[in-house]
Amino acid sequence: MREELIAQLEAWHEEDQFEEIVRAIGEVPAEERDYTLVSHLGRALNNLERYEEAVEQFLTVAEEGQEDPLWHYRIGLAYYYLERYEEALRAFEAADRLDPGDEDTQEFLGWIRDRLAEDASAEESAEVPAEESAAAMPDGGEERKPNEAAKPAAGLAAAGTGMAGFWDDSAEALEKYVSEPPTDDLVASVEEELVFRLPAYYVQMMKQHNGGVPRQRFFPVDPSESGAGRETVEIAGILGIGRTKKHSLCGEAGSRTLIEQGGYPEIGVVICDCPSAYEVVMLDYRESGNDREPEVVHVDKKENNRITRLAPDFETFIRGLANAEQA
Repeated sequence: MREELIAQLEAWHEEDQFEEIVRAIGEVPAEERDYTLVSHLGRALNNLERYEEAVEQFLTVAEEGQEDPLWHYRIGLAYYYLERYEEALRAFEAADRLDPGDEDTQEFLGWIRDRLAEDASAEESAEVPAEESAAAMPDGGEERKPNEAAKPAAGLAAAGTGMAGFWDDSAEALEKYVSEPPTDDLVASVEEELVFRLPAYYVQMMKQHNGGVPRQRFFPVDPSESGAGRETVEIAGILGIGRTKKHSLCGEAGSRTLIEQGGYPEIGVVICDCPSAYEVVMLDYRESGNDREPEVVHVDKKENNRITRLAPDFETFIRGLANAEQA
């Protein structure tokens, strides 16, 4: 019976059915929940952004988790989003000690250390007398904001988009989509591999938050043009610039793979995947040519690779995303 429950929990996790996991484990009396069940519960609570509850659950099995890098990683992630950075740092350092070289752990360690350094710098600046601080500033004392490059914090807005809270940085989204900000060399390398110049607005966004899952994932379409009378297109996530994450432009589930193995048309670059395995959103370069601003289109493989135009450019597409009720 227990084996069936664990298998079901794993299946729900793969299907993003995190509420079902919480419900099912909640029906098990607390005294009967072992380390495995509590770990599943804590992970689901993290994915639901219920971080305080996740910490409470993880702490109930803290003694058993001391030699498990996943326990440290998961409680560290909860501490990170609660902005308890010192505790998050200790947790991720322990995870790194137990499982050296894990890419996601390394990314969080970098983000946390940067954040702690910024906080320390801000405290030092606050202690400087006002006249001394102004004298030390360049450009006649005009304040310059610190660089917040792509730390995946809740509520982070992509630079220049004017959309606070754009990203939904669940643990699942971070694991599948989000990479370190791309360097100019990486951008050039990916463009060379794809044979297309990426939109400037997209590159700007990715330098602030490289790939991820938007909170608003629906784009309205004209039912008469979309086929099957659909009124919206839903995206699952935006592919980042890179090769290491599976859901990045040149990753295992990236643009070239989807076009070459998935049978999508050779019109440009797959920029967003969709919940349906038979749909994608692409940058369409047919009218613009490889070096200019592409249109954004939806491609439905079930409808004979039907192409529906969504927006004249990537910025318009991003600004047009809405939640299900608004779209």
